[in-house]
Amino acid sequence: MKKYNISNYVRYQKDLKRTLNNLPGLFWDEYTRDQLITKFMPLTENLARKFATSHQAIGVLTINDLIQSGHVGLINAIDKIDWVVLNESKNVEQTLKSFLSKRIKGTIRRYINHNMGDIKVPEWKITEIRKGSKDPAVNSLISKSKSLYIGDFKANNDSESGFELEIPDDSKEYNIDFLNEYLLALTKKYLTDREREVIRLSYGLDCNKHDAVEICEILGIDGSYKKKGVRISEIKRKAIDKLIDKTNDTQLPDLL
Repeated sequence: MKKYNISNYVRYQKDLKRTLNNLPGLFWDEYTRDQLITKFMPLTENLARKFATSHQAIGVLTINDLIQSGHVGLINAIDKIDWVVLNESKNVEQTLKSFLSKRIKGTIRRYINHNMGDIKVPEWKITEIRKGSKDPAVNSLISKSKSLYIGDFKANNDSESGFELEIPDDSKEYNIDFLNEYLLALTKKYLTDREREVIRLSYGLDCNKHDAVEICEILGIDGSYKKKGVRISEIKRKAIDKLIDKTNDTQLPDLL
């Protein structure tokens, strides 16, 4: 991830997509170590994006930092896979994902906690904590120090216990109506009528969200239940790729 800074994030997505498309269809234990890492890179990004903004070391870390640390956890987890044990599972794929997910999330959480040590807690926040805290450990820590850092408040992780200081996220929420109007304008400018309708109905930009079968009925697309789902997924993916190609990385990736 290091060479993919924020401005090149779209290029990273395209490179990963191209590499994933070139992977052969094999049984899980037939993939090489590097192929498995590539295969589960989208899982790492998905898990990294589930961490709240307030958990990202209070603004010090970007989503790229979390994804990169998650990849470190992914690599370490893949090196620890015991295929003899894993192949005894009734659902190898689900067991493998659970095994990797736990270690990826643990690595990201520890990375966040480590970086919090460099962030100074402002005096007004210390005063607020002092007035509202009923935890003896927190009160003891505050009484001994005039300057505190986030790292002084040990957060929970996979192997340790302790108290955790939650600093609220005061950032304003997105205006959903405004974002929907913005996305609708992009779809009108760059997509065909069918692609625009699939995106609009799938994400509920100006209506309730619709599933693939409902969208097919609205658009008059025939086929079995399974084929309808595949067809809508293809149209949606093509439309999103087209939007990514036509817009820059500050306009789209985090919205769809």
